[in-house]
Amino acid sequence: MFVSDLIQSPLLLVLLAVVAFLYASVGHGGASGYLALMSLFAFPVTFMKPTALVLNILVSAISFYFFYREKKFEWKLFYPFAITSIPFSFLGGMVTIETHWYKIILATVLVFAVARLLGLYGKEKLVRKPMNIPLALFIGATIGFLSGLIGIGGGIILSPVLLLLGWANFKQTAAVSALFILVNSISGLFGFVAQGGILPISSTPIIVVVLVGGILGAYYGSKKFNTHTLRTVLAFVLGIAILKLYTT
Repeated sequence: MFVSDLIQSPLLLVLLAVVAFLYASVGHGGASGYLALMSLFAFPVTFMKPTALVLNILVSAISFYFFYREKKFEWKLFYPFAITSIPFSFLGGMVTIETHWYKIILATVLVFAVARLLGLYGKEKLVRKPMNIPLALFIGATIGFLSGLIGIGGGIILSPVLLLLGWANFKQTAAVSALFILVNSISGLFGFVAQGGILPISSTPIIVVVLVGGILGAYYGSKKFNTHTLRTVLAFVLGIAILKLYTT
């Protein structure tokens, strides 16, 4: 089946809108979810990476706007990661890896996505701990390179780091992750284009449904909104994608 035919699938478009809604509600762009769905629908890897980055840029920008408007963003929680993640994301975007290894790395990252959706990162710390700047710089570089390599923004990995280390609460984590994803996705996309990659021009239907889902998700997520059931269902879908990626 051609990519143009796959894009017109009603089921795919509905699932993409749901993914955008749920990820935007926690400050994420949704690239890991988009990639999982595209792998389930057998899209070629050459289409998956740039498409996920483009969608990530749109949704994370929307998500950041809503969380910033609610005064949840703190610059000091963002810049140590961004300093190193942006250039390393560009480098990662320039690297093309063999399809088998791409799927293995993506499946591993999706484990973080499932954990995030199921709330397995634990409760937020009651007392904020001061950030370790050298450690944050190292983490930013590592996540940045991985983000550019497979076409994600890195928020799905940064979120548990911020929460588990006690550097931010849930809302602050969502706001920081949204901007982190935005800048890394832009940098990774530039890296992809710089090494000769071609942006998909047939993904307009995908962009439209993802934008709608992202706007609604960011709006409700920045307020108080319980999406527990939908997140559980999405986690199940991502689980299927993980098994498919590991076994193909």
